[in-house]
Amino acid sequence: MTGKFKKWWMEEKKMDLREALMGYIPYNEQEEKDREQILKFLERGDLVYTRESKDVHMTASAWVTNRERSKILMAYHNIYDSWAWLGGHADGEKNLLLVAQKEVMEESGLRSVSPVTEDIFSIEILTVSGHIKNGSYVSSHLHLNITYLLEADEEANLHEKEDENSDVRWFLTEDGINASKEPWMQTWVYRKLAEKMNCYILTEN
Repeated sequence: MTGKFKKWWMEEKKMDLREALMGYIPYNEQEEKDREQILKFLERGDLVYTRESKDVHMTASAWVTNRERSKILMAYHNIYDSWAWLGGHADGEKNLLLVAQKEVMEESGLRSVSPVTEDIFSIEILTVSGHIKNGSYVSSHLHLNITYLLEADEEANLHEKEDENSDVRWFLTEDGINASKEPWMQTWVYRKLAEKMNCYILTEN
């Protein structure tokens, strides 16, 4: 694939987020309500993709599973003092699938991670309490989060990203959910993602 053709192909693969959200079928009432709000925030333009937007930040997260869909990858995040999924800020990048993949590799040490599907897997609006980041105070804000279902080799080497997490490991799905110290995330996000992944297994088979 030549450089020129590859660039065209990558641009064609990108779908405008608004278009993708409009075509996305919400899984439950939470996703329905959050999609409505995210679409409204997107009317602000490109600013929401950056941290210059003080009250809302566009983020991408990943539900990383093994080939058998029996395990999930989680990191022990310093800021949350809890086992949690992987992901991060868009920081100006509009290809949120690319953001999710990049963040997983940076936070876990994985050299390769692939999308099970390039479609949106889940959507959430997440609250973030005020905290210290790199020596400065960050006020409470919202994360407009798009989640993707990614797959990785559970035998591949892992290592933590010391400025963000202290451990990275594979869990059986239910064990990973139970390891989280965040009840809201367990109930409204992780269990939902596990249910959706089970539906995807049925679809694959």
